Amino acid sequence: MTIPMLPLDPGLYIVATPIGNLGDLSPRAADILARADIVAVEDSRVTAGLLRHVGVKRPMIPYHDHNAEGVRPGLIARMGAEAVALVSDAGTPLISDPGYKLVRDARAAGHAVVTIPGPCAAVAALTLAGLPTDRFLFLGFLPPKEKARADAIAEVAAVRATLVLYESGPRLAACLAALATGLGDREAAVTREITKKFEEAVTGTLSTLAARYAEAPPRGEIVVVVAPPGEAPPASAEDGDAALAEALTRLPAAKAAGEVAKRLGLDRKALYARALVLKGA
Repeated sequence: MTIPMLPLDPGLYIVATPIGNLGDLSPRAADILARADIVAVEDSRVTAGLLRHVGVKRPMIPYHDHNAEGVRPGLIARMGAEAVALVSDAGTPLISDPGYKLVRDARAAGHAVVTIPGPCAAVAALTLAGLPTDRFLFLGFLPPKEKARADAIAEVAAVRATLVLYESGPRLAACLAALATGLGDREAAVTREITKKFEEAVTGTLSTLAARYAEAPPRGEIVVVVAPPGEAPPASAEDGDAALAEALTRLPAAKAAGEVAKRLGLDRKALYARALVLKGA
């Protein structure tokens, strides 16, 4: 005789799913997916495969960046009487995926919010990179356009933490080169296909990695891990001029001076005066 599964309490269940190897799905996550009244998914085709692995069929509703505003009120209303599981295509929901507004609104409506932790590509990459893990900053995806990407990198150049970010294969080399320009030639690691058959972690400086992947853009899911800034010697006037010359190709004098001052620890007013000279040269 088959013993029926007990229903879950109503509320929102945030369920981490495998980033590659289906064996990484935890027994608790499988149990929650089997008993949820409905599963909110990024892509029903991806989650349908996961549910087949678990051996169950559950109602699914798409929930992603393009429809979240319209779908969220209905999901919140259902949480009063039903168990709603939230999954992403891979890894932990809300980590570079939609979901935080659903959690916020569920709490505001008085519904229970339960997390079922598990795989996360960013954390897994940190364990493979061999770089400091006591303090790290997750950046998600950097902007694809050159200026916006350079601005985003400049914002974190002085942060004394390991940086973790996601990137696609076709944009990887340009991203690594921009990181080398904006951060200096730090140690880094490129990890891809984590938990899958062709998992790899390639280490080196940002410039050497950029050159490697310019010749052969990789496939698969990619995480870049960059070492924190080292105890570098004080920047020289020549260092300031070189950094200013590059920054002035992207920014007006005042912003270029501010960016370089923050990155190299030099006097902003002196850099601004020097930037005006360079622009007039």
